[in-house]
Amino acid sequence: MDDKKPSNEEPKEKKAPLKVSRRDFLKGMATSAVAAAVTTLPTPAVPEAEAAVPSGTKEALITLTINDKAYRIKVKSNWTLLDVLRRELDLTGTKKACDHGNCGACTVLVDGKAVYACSLLAITMDGKKIQTVEGLSNGERLHPIQKAFSEHGGYQCGFCTSGQMMAAKALLDKNRKPTTDEVRLAMAGNLCRCGAYPKIIESVLSAAAKLRGEA
Repeated sequence: MDDKKPSNEEPKEKKAPLKVSRRDFLKGMATSAVAAAVTTLPTPAVPEAEAAVPSGTKEALITLTINDKAYRIKVKSNWTLLDVLRRELDLTGTKKACDHGNCGACTVLVDGKAVYACSLLAITMDGKKIQTVEGLSNGERLHPIQKAFSEHGGYQCGFCTSGQMMAAKALLDKNRKPTTDEVRLAMAGNLCRCGAYPKIIESVLSAAAKLRGEA
């Protein structure tokens, strides 16, 4: 006679082994690499910038030189540079996407350095020289960077393109003959939701050649 009591526990289902395709693995590795590159880039955050604003300041009259044109404008202490460019000055080429300093769509040049406009308080920009994508072309004459992006398809939906171009401008102003790796590093803070990275790199290298007079 069997003395074993019947068990009320349901038999446990055996978990199937986790299968990861080579494609999924490579996609994960690529995503991690991009994220790592982005996090290494120094990006001033709004809370940090607030420390430069005198306590109790609510608004101030500042002077901005944008695309070689001087603007005298009253700004509130919580307005970002992106707010002023798009809302107050109608320079909408600089895009508002994540608004948290993560994607690079709002990249502009401040005193020649590529920065995220959404992460800088406008009140701290008094006296700064700023360049936006509207300042690249000379009338109807496109800048070599704009020509290269058009010729090599360095865009798809185009939403991130203005930020990509400004990041490229910051690089090529300092280095007219960058390597592919140098281009990748300089552009790492600009995300493309369409995944057009190979074409973006190709466009920047082509723009560099144009600026060297080799195109």
